[in-house]
Amino acid sequence: MRIDLKKLVYGSSIPFSGTVDLSHEQLYGAFPFQHLAQYVGEIKNQLGVLKLSGTIKALYSTCCARCLKPLDVLLTAQVDAVLSREGAEEDNVFLLTEDSVEVEDILVPELMLQVNMTYLCREDCKGLCPVCGGNRNEIECSCEKKQIDPRFAALAALLDSKKGQD
Repeated sequence: MRIDLKKLVYGSSIPFSGTVDLSHEQLYGAFPFQHLAQYVGEIKNQLGVLKLSGTIKALYSTCCARCLKPLDVLLTAQVDAVLSREGAEEDNVFLLTEDSVEVEDILVPELMLQVNMTYLCREDCKGLCPVCGGNRNEIECSCEKKQIDPRFAALAALLDSKKGQD
């Protein structure tokens, strides 16, 4: 949504709300935004300083990092930024090149910063069995729990042969 900033006089504000399609955004090899993101906020002119404040929410579709169960996570980002025509090295300053601003250009990057690399279906997720691939949350497999690193198998055999000699 493009907002014309010439309409803002001292002490006035312009509210905005809308949706944005993020289905083309690729993160970690997938397209996790399958639903429209919703945003709401306003731009205020406070003593000649333009301030944008808003919130954007989106449903992030991913899977559990341990058991691969599909998950939908609600992401929310709160944005408070100053709109300026002059260069500034501050985090909350958005540089303007025109007399209008595209609010999605400010809100969507803040939403992307809310994405974690991994999510769990629950805190105590047991994950998948490395031997049979079964979901340990749903079944109790009979696979051996203790796995020996193949690089140390020769050492384990040496220890077993030494125990047999004693």
